[in-house]
Amino acid sequence: MKSALIEIFSRDILKLKDEINCYKDEKNLWITGGSISNSAGNLCLHLIGNLNHFVGAVLGKNGYTRERDKEFSEKNIPVAKLNEMILNVKDVVVTTLNSMPEKEFESDFPEMKHEKFLKTDFMLFHLLAHFSYHLGQINYHRRLLDK
Repeated sequence: MKSALIEIFSRDILKLKDEINCYKDEKNLWITGGSISNSAGNLCLHLIGNLNHFVGAVLGKNGYTRERDKEFSEKNIPVAKLNEMILNVKDVVVTTLNSMPEKEFESDFPEMKHEKFLKTDFMLFHLLAHFSYHLGQINYHRRLLDK
């Protein structure tokens, strides 16, 4: 399971980097409108923060402190900086998961989610699903704006 999780997280994190870099106009990353309240740039920051927190800080105990509000309030971060942050979180995820013994995937995740404890493997699958959901939103956002 460990190798599959590492492979899928790595693939999707790199896909996030690709999506961010495919925007024809960097300013479009930060556009919202109508009932769309989160820009692709903010969704990118949210995905980075989410993995840094749940994988890096909670599982890896790397000292990361999440500032979730900033994931949605910061704007106009250059693509080069987003790329750096994306590659950094990929390293955090790969390093953390590689360091975990297989039996740890079957133990309780150290932090409650939705007011209950989940198994670590379940939580990691949840994080992948969450990541994929927002990655799809970013892809759709980009294609709408880059017609």
